[in-house]
Amino acid sequence: MATAPQLKILVVEDHDDSRTTLRMLLALALGHIVYEAAEGYSALQIAVEKRPDAALIDLGLPGMDGYELARRIREAVGDGIFLIALTGYDTDEDRRRTDDAGFDLHVVKPVDSAALKNLLAQVAATRVTGG
Repeated sequence: MATAPQLKILVVEDHDDSRTTLRMLLALALGHIVYEAAEGYSALQIAVEKRPDAALIDLGLPGMDGYELARRIREAVGDGIFLIALTGYDTDEDRRRTDDAGFDLHVVKPVDSAALKNLLAQVAATRVTGG
C-alpha cells in the first residue's frame, strides 16, 4: 500500500493535551508537517503565512471562535485549504453552521485516528490530482 503524500496541517485547539495528541498523531505517526495554535488570531496568521493544505479547527476557541476563524481563513486564502471542524456537537444545526462558515467537513470529537488517516489520505489525493 502506497504512503499518502505529506501534508502541511494546521491544528487549532485551545486544550493543550488535545492539541499535543493531535500533533503527535499527525507528525509522528502519519508523517505530516504540523503547525499549531491555541487560539484563532495566531491560527489565522499561520494560515496566511504557511498556507497549509488542511486545518483541524476546534469550534470552541477563546476570542475568535472556530466559525469566525474559518470565515476569515476563506477570505484570506480561498479554497486552497481543506477546513475540518472539530467539535463535540453533532446536531443538524451544528452541521449547518459549520457548512455556512466555510468548513469542508464536520468531525465529532474524539477523533478516530484511523478515520482521520483515511480522510487526510483523501485530502492528499486531491492535492496531487488537483481534484
